[in-house]
Amino acid sequence: MKKTLLQLSTALGLLLAAGAANAADCKITIGLVMELTGPAGAYGQAGAKSVEMAFRDINEAGGVRGCDLVTDTRDSQSQGNVAVDAATQLVQVKKVPAVIGGIISSVSIPILTSVTGPAKIVQVSPASSSPTLTKLGREGKTNGIFFRTITSDALQGVAAAKYAIDKGFKKLAIIHVNNDFGVNMVAEFSRAYKALGGEIASVTPYNEKQSSYQSEVTAGMAGEPDGLYLVSYPVDGATIARSWISQGGVQKFLLNDGMNSPDFIDSVGAEYLKEAYGTSSGTSPTKSTEYFNANYEAFSGIAPSNPAADRSYDAGAIVGLAVAIAGSEDPAAIKDAIYKVVDPTGEPIFAGKDEFQKALGLIKEGKPIRYQGVIGAVSFDKYGDITGPFRLWGIKDGKVETEGQMTTEDVGKLQAQIQ
Repeated sequence: MKKTLLQLSTALGLLLAAGAANAADCKITIGLVMELTGPAGAYGQAGAKSVEMAFRDINEAGGVRGCDLVTDTRDSQSQGNVAVDAATQLVQVKKVPAVIGGIISSVSIPILTSVTGPAKIVQVSPASSSPTLTKLGREGKTNGIFFRTITSDALQGVAAAKYAIDKGFKKLAIIHVNNDFGVNMVAEFSRAYKALGGEIASVTPYNEKQSSYQSEVTAGMAGEPDGLYLVSYPVDGATIARSWISQGGVQKFLLNDGMNSPDFIDSVGAEYLKEAYGTSSGTSPTKSTEYFNANYEAFSGIAPSNPAADRSYDAGAIVGLAVAIAGSEDPAAIKDAIYKVVDPTGEPIFAGKDEFQKALGLIKEGKPIRYQGVIGAVSFDKYGDITGPFRLWGIKDGKVETEGQMTTEDVGKLQAQIQ
């Protein structure tokens, strides 16, 4: 009898130990499709590290339903067709309940239209700003599953136009990447810039990854502009800027958000960028901003000023907390839960282990939360868009420095003025 009891006790102990081990090994996998290589590689690398940091913080806070959040990260190579193949593997084979990515619009859009939209799998882009993404939502082509933690270029174009006028750009040449992002950005900018009194000397599209952009620069110089508006990515953008300078172009530049990059500055040379200015989707600083700026570089080896870094952390945090609120890996439940992560009536929650521990406790009690992230307190409309301020910056002594900000209200008033 004693032997039997001992055997039962031992078996029970082994079962309990196995259960504990299984709980510790429990993982919830979220798909990442990031531009780890190619023209947008610097952004994707920063974005992937930011999501990993957000998941680490949630896991250290106790995890989601006792499980660790982990990423299955795929490289889009900054190409839409590669991104679709990667996302298809994640959704159809790996059965992930959500995908974070891409960074650039020409990657995010094909993922949405070919993979996540039809499959009704949540997709959150940290940095894709094309107005086409809003248009797809309005047309009912996204199934309401797309969200992004960056403002639309329809708004950034207006902010850039006003900043250009304020900085004395009266007659601009425009050279832009010939994809959805570049075409839409230029369209929105041109409308606002002309309405504010600016003149556009020329508009020249270019295709990515060319060894030389001499012909595009020559075309851009027609009409004797007083500056160049360069809508590009750091690698190609640096090649174009160097060609512009070597061909005698005026050394006065307006740059889009993606050109806020140390790689671009180093490649062109700070001495040629003393009159270079740009706009970026901004932040309304919170305790999350302070936490991120103080801890991100130690975690990633990447500067927190990288344009994709801050909003990628928020994308990871929002998805992770949404999975916790959903109480399952059901994509439809996660979609609904994303709105609950930023509930205006909820208890304010910030970034980091301690704050996420607080959030997970409130979620368990059925209480609302409002995540106020690195980029500020945001809310999503029915198309997954956010509104927010715009940062106005310039390059000084080889570094990007903030010169000012346009608030959401400022942009709204300007929109009304130029329509």
